[in-house]
Amino acid sequence: MITVTELIPHRPPFLFVDEITSETADGLTARRTFRADEDFYKGHYPGAPITPGVLLCEAVFQTAACYMALKARAAGAKPGEGVPLIAKISDVRFRSPVYPGDTILLEVKQKEAMGGFTMLSGNVKKADGTRVMNVDFAVAWKTPEGAPKPA
Repeated sequence: MITVTELIPHRPPFLFVDEITSETADGLTARRTFRADEDFYKGHYPGAPITPGVLLCEAVFQTAACYMALKARAAGAKPGEGVPLIAKISDVRFRSPVYPGDTILLEVKQKEAMGGFTMLSGNVKKADGTRVMNVDFAVAWKTPEGAPKPA
């Protein structure tokens, strides 16, 4: 299977998807294990580390970017043509915290596509099945204005 870094431009320390575990025509599932030595745990929260909710959202969005990159490639796009841009985030619900050492499963599903936007839903669960969060969001796939063109 193709690697995450072949699909999206994100790189450590801002890469929150370790591997793609499965894909379907309307979605993708990935995995991420949060390591205790990650810098954000030093300040969130000292002595009682917890993964910031915004980073859990970002992990979902990066999973969606992988899904959209695979779709774009299947439609004939070359690697590096465009990036995913979040256009809307709604109905975020956090249900259970994620701690250092936890492995999460990230699932995105396409709901619809129209007018250059793809509407998706994302769910996060711990490896033991505990629900962590869910979010609905919209993404546009484009070359941002002012961004350097791929070589």
